[in-house]
Formats: sequence, structure tokens, C-alpha cells
Amino acid sequence: VGKIEHDHTSCGIFSTSDYRAKENVLSISDGITRLKTLKPYKFNFKADPSTTLDGFFAHEVSSAVPEAVDGEKDELYTEAYHGYKEGDEKIQTLDPAKLVPLLTAALKDVLTKVETLEAKVSALEGS
Repeated sequence: VGKIEHDHTSCGIFSTSDYRAKENVLSISDGITRLKTLKPYKFNFKADPSTTLDGFFAHEVSSAVPEAVDGEKDELYTEAYHGYKEGDEKIQTLDPAKLVPLLTAALKDVLTKVETLEAKVSALEGS
């Protein structure tokens, strides 16, 4: 399932990635298409207006990488829970590490296209 490790300067979250724990493995063939649906923004959190960050809206990421998102758009608590009361906003969360495989697949597709175009340009320049 994974582990969390820390020392005096950093913390690491590790998910299981051993090939022996996986099955039904397929290559990501639609990386560019799914990547195009992601909308990165610059923003600040209401709790810290002085800090500008780069990121995403979780509900927009859920269509491209649903496993990266926890919670539902505009969800509210239906009963009291750990200091929240019924009707409070249940904020969505995003695990950006789960975007890395999609980004890698899309980048590899783009690199293949660039290499193909470079080869065609070289062939045209050589003739």
C-alpha cells in the first residue's frame, strides 16, 4: 500500500509501485488528449492571500485523472464529523503525484512527434 518516511528535513510519501503487485497493464495511449483537458492556474488560497501558487481545480482534474482526486465538486458534510458541522464545505483534495504518469506519457508522445518532424526536415534539407 505504501509508506510515509521522514527525517529532520523532509517527508516522503511512497505508493506501491512494484510490478509484481500489478496486473492488466496497458500503455497510456491518450496522454496528449487527456493532458489538453488540464487547466493550470495561478491563484492564492483565501486563508493566505499573500502567497501565489500554481495548481489545478480538483474537479477539473477528475475527468483526466480521476484517481488523483478525493471528494466531489461542491460536496457538503451531511452530518457532523471531526469538528465539521452538517452543511460545512467538504473540500476536495488532489494528489499531484498521480498526474506524473499522464504527463510522462504525453511528453513521450510529443518527443516522438518532434523527432519525426526533425527527421522529415533533415530529409528535405538534404535533398
